[in-house]
Amino acid sequence: MATIKDSVHDHIEVDGVAEALLDTPEVQRLRRIKQLGTVELVYPSANHTRFEHSLGVYHLATRALDHLNMAGKQAERVRAAAILHDIGHAPFSHNVEGIVARHTGKMHDDVGDLLESGEVARVLALHDLDPDRIADLVAGKGELGQLVSGELDVDRMDYLVRDAHHTGVPYGTIDHGRLVRELRFVDGELVLASGNVQTAESLLLARALMNPVVYNHHVARISKAMLREATQKLLAADATTPEELRRMDDRDLTVALRNCEATAGFARKLDVRQLYKRAIWAELHDVPDDIVDADHETIREFEAAIAERADVDPESVILDVPSRPAMRESTSRVVVNGEVRQLGTQSTLVGALRRAQREQWRLGVYAPEAFEEQVGQAAEDVLGLDLDALVVDVRQGVNATLDEF
Repeated sequence: MATIKDSVHDHIEVDGVAEALLDTPEVQRLRRIKQLGTVELVYPSANHTRFEHSLGVYHLATRALDHLNMAGKQAERVRAAAILHDIGHAPFSHNVEGIVARHTGKMHDDVGDLLESGEVARVLALHDLDPDRIADLVAGKGELGQLVSGELDVDRMDYLVRDAHHTGVPYGTIDHGRLVRELRFVDGELVLASGNVQTAESLLLARALMNPVVYNHHVARISKAMLREATQKLLAADATTPEELRRMDDRDLTVALRNCEATAGFARKLDVRQLYKRAIWAELHDVPDDIVDADHETIREFEAAIAERADVDPESVILDVPSRPAMRESTSRVVVNGEVRQLGTQSTLVGALRRAQREQWRLGVYAPEAFEEQVGQAAEDVLGLDLDALVVDVRQGVNATLDEF
């Protein structure tokens, strides 16, 4: 048994198949992938890794299994899935996942091919565990897959607390001990036991509060968008392949971007935090539906049109269109008066948080500071936006505070 000191859960005891998996190259690679990608450009201490998070998920999964009185081979599969659940991440976590998915068809939880060979496959074979069944758990399939990836999963419980801890932001604090203790299976569905509506709400509220101040902070979004732009150029220059990109770590991608002529400029800007500025920062109700729902190719066409209208180099314009607001946690199930109900139908808080989420949504158009005004004007024309109102919105949101830094 290995005992590891963790900044969030104190001492974590790792044994069995999970201990054997720890020192495989696939899991050790996670030490070199930041949990929050470029968020450390906003919160300097947010440099924790997917390796730490995987240990935390394993720890909470083990506690949940104990409370659910599950043991034996079934429990070992869940523990293996917990420690392996992030090995499919590309460099900088979710930041370039969309690029990898477009080229390879693989999201980060599509790990089946990664479990078929190498050290991980050898360890699973030694413990008589079927790689396909582990991959299904990582993808959230089956009853126990809900523990690893679902509305009440231990993944979410760990990353909210861990991200809050490392950013210094207090909003992600949840009672993960109670959440784990109150998990139950009812007719194959993972639910929270009776009397836990507020416990489920706390998980929902934590995520809703972390979104605008951490995950969707405007500096994090701009740096993430610049990293994506550079990575797309790296692939277009044939400096790497999508398959190679998928298995890089943060260091590999950073070096590749620095060494490629087509991406060296973006690499330098990210290295010294010389980031683009917000030429447009538009609310959901100001943006036409065809733009909100535009696919990748359409967004690239809009970028080219804005650059042409502004008479700037195409790489001086980045259009950042988030997905429509969604609140997956609202489908969490809780037992109320002996019945299993979805949190969204039971909690009045859900409606308020959905409204807040819609109000916090922003479309961004980013450009170097020297071109900020002309790109903003061009974006107004191309996208059909009311720039005057939006500029006021941006100016009011810019203060010499942490929000601007």
